[in-house]
Amino acid sequence: MNIYTLKNTIKTTLLLSALTVLLMLIGFLYGGQGTMMIAFVFAIVMNVGSYWFSDKIVLKMYKAKEVTRSQAPELHQIVINLAKRANLPMPKVYIMDSPVPNAFATGRNPSHAAVAVTTSIMNLLSHDELEGVLAHELAHVKNRDTLISTIAATLAGVIMMVASMARWAAIFGGFGGRDSNGGGSQIIGLIFTAFVAPLAAVLIQMAISRSREYGADRGGAEISGNPKALASALGRLESGVAAAHQSGRVGNINPSTAHMFIVNPLKGMTLGSLFSTHPPIPKRVERLNSMNDIRR
Repeated sequence: MNIYTLKNTIKTTLLLSALTVLLMLIGFLYGGQGTMMIAFVFAIVMNVGSYWFSDKIVLKMYKAKEVTRSQAPELHQIVINLAKRANLPMPKVYIMDSPVPNAFATGRNPSHAAVAVTTSIMNLLSHDELEGVLAHELAHVKNRDTLISTIAATLAGVIMMVASMARWAAIFGGFGGRDSNGGGSQIIGLIFTAFVAPLAAVLIQMAISRSREYGADRGGAEISGNPKALASALGRLESGVAAAHQSGRVGNINPSTAHMFIVNPLKGMTLGSLFSTHPPIPKRVERLNSMNDIRR
């Protein structure tokens, strides 16, 4: 087991444990020990489901469609060539219909990996730039970033969903006991759930570090042999995302999955770089441009 695999295994275990504790605590606050045990069973089901199916959940969330070699020959050929260079199994290839130019990789391990690109990224980038982006995503696969990244997205979504349901239930009196302490329990539960969504964001920050993007940039440059093409692609993608937001054509972007993409799809809609999982594009471009071409 290499260092990347070990680190991500530890992070995955911590995330799954955190989900269990959070859901049990929510259950206890709103319904006592009985509800806490129901929440525990639900958490176990979610843990198993997140490990085995989180990649499929995220792909379905964005209505990504798997494409064959005959349907997208150029895209497939790029991935085939890069996978050989990286000594990786051929991943599945998906396309998402989106006006926001972007890409991400998912899958619990290299043998069950997938790369997904938006329709707009293929129209925006040159062949070399697209190759650089896909090499970056395969570097995530090789570094075993994809499992922790996808699980973090799935669990953050679950926690925020539960928090939202609990808030509405508390507003309409759906939680709390009928005894004299019921009102106090409701208030405590409502206060707690108000902090669950921000906590989900914090969990993502703990699990998904900015350094992984720098590592994937370097790994992608080594796989493609053309760091300047990836640097150029990052600059054009940042401009493309900004243009999509300015036009109001961004489609359905789930904040819990923003960290999975090569560039932040919510650029301009967040509170700033303090809570960003992506390093600033200029710094990434600067690092890539400082690398020498390593063409194969």
